[in-house]
Amino acid sequence: MGITDKKASSSTAKAADGVRLMTCGGVAGMIAKTATAPLERIKMLSQTGEHGGNTNKKVSVTKLYRNILANEGVIGLWAGNGANLLRIFPAKGVVFASNDYYRILLRKQFMNGNIDDPMPTYLSFISGGLSGITASACTYPLDLVRGRISGKIAAPNANIKYQGVWNTTALTIQHEGFFALYKGVTPTLIGAIPYEGIKFGTVGLCERLFPPSEDEKNNQIMRKLVFGGLGGVMAGLITYPNDTVRRLLQLQGSHGMSTRDMDVYSGYWDCVRKTYAKHGVGRFYHGVGINLVRMAPNTAVQFGSYELLKRMTEGYI
Repeated sequence: MGITDKKASSSTAKAADGVRLMTCGGVAGMIAKTATAPLERIKMLSQTGEHGGNTNKKVSVTKLYRNILANEGVIGLWAGNGANLLRIFPAKGVVFASNDYYRILLRKQFMNGNIDDPMPTYLSFISGGLSGITASACTYPLDLVRGRISGKIAAPNANIKYQGVWNTTALTIQHEGFFALYKGVTPTLIGAIPYEGIKFGTVGLCERLFPPSEDEKNNQIMRKLVFGGLGGVMAGLITYPNDTVRRLLQLQGSHGMSTRDMDVYSGYWDCVRKTYAKHGVGRFYHGVGINLVRMAPNTAVQFGSYELLKRMTEGYI
């Protein structure tokens, strides 16, 4: 085999392995999101205030749960999950695959290509942040569609209801224009850097602080579950106010929104300013408790499933 053939074969193998990693990451994300979708729905309703009552009043998790069942039935707990799965497969696939890619690049740049030593925490943060931006930029319209479906409880007397991914996309474009699909993209991209950075950075830090023993080297999946759960909790807590702003911007102008005392935001900082002036700092943390409960299993399952799927498919490429 000539040099040219060897290079072509190597390039093909790398491309195939990249597809494998993206697929593993996407499937891992879908498993985690479906398992924790009811908690995600309750969290989003807490953030947006669109829960069928006073939009300025904080409502308990139990009350939100009952409102969903009363208005939409059990299936309402998974409202928007279809759009989320359409988004999460490519998004998480890109996140995990691009994170592995960025880690290789950073190792070559700052560690002379050393793959044996644990990566410094700041490099794990950078690679995670870059992977988060990459995924968010690719899949944002689906995130907005998911937010509009699950960010409010369907009112029985509403003139227009969002019913599924294509219906929500069509209605949004018809009534607000194509670029309405990118409402809230600024806080999404801003939040992607610290969120994914903190998540992957925490996992990297834990791996450095708690190196595996000889027995644990063969049980990386459990370590990923624990470290991933810690990373998710840290990232969710620190970036939560930014996520609330993102949800408020996404629902602005959507049909079925409460018109009472509705604020109109011209952009990211205008939303931050008006929300703080009207409701105080606490408004940015509505639903943070249920989010922390959700983040630990969600991220743990993501990292654990990804590690398991990588091992299961390693011999097929």
